[in-house]
Amino acid sequence: MNKNRLEAFSDGVLAIIITIMVLELHTPEEPTWAGVAAILPTLFTYLLSFVYVGIYWNNHHHMIHLASRVNGAILWANLHLLFWLSLFPFTTRWMDESGFLQVPVLLYGINLLCAAIAYFILERRLIAVQGRDGALARAVGKDWKGKASPLIYLTGIALTFVQPLLGVAAFTVVALIWLVPDRRVEQFVVKAHEDTAGQGHSN
Repeated sequence: MNKNRLEAFSDGVLAIIITIMVLELHTPEEPTWAGVAAILPTLFTYLLSFVYVGIYWNNHHHMIHLASRVNGAILWANLHLLFWLSLFPFTTRWMDESGFLQVPVLLYGINLLCAAIAYFILERRLIAVQGRDGALARAVGKDWKGKASPLIYLTGIALTFVQPLLGVAAFTVVALIWLVPDRRVEQFVVKAHEDTAGQGHSN
């Protein structure tokens, strides 16, 4: 199957998710700095979820670019990932409107954990089709970020029972870890692009 449709559909869904989140933002009740200060928690939750969506979009793009082909199992795995990502606006808004109470923060953490698991499943399915010696498997390597993230999410979920803001801090740490670009993956993407361009010129 052509992977371009999968990527285009995923890009569209992620764009809609960001649009929904930004539409949830409301202007300050007062046109003062105090009014701006009052909505800072809302801006923080939006920024955190925006960063997460951006991280998934960036890594999804690289992963699909390195994939050789897709099949039905991969399409369903991709939809599984998009399902959990599509819940970001809901869990983000509830966490913000509750004032970072325990249950909403807990649900937000579970949402992040499920999205990470879904991404891992999609990655494994793509590698299974391409093979262990394929570009994607070699680019992913030991994938320490992918393995550490669920553990930090679980730690954050556990900390939420102690103090919800500690859970939010743990979830923020994961986002910061993924903000650091993986040069190895980017190098594989560039090489794959050059190889494709070279094949096009030879034809």
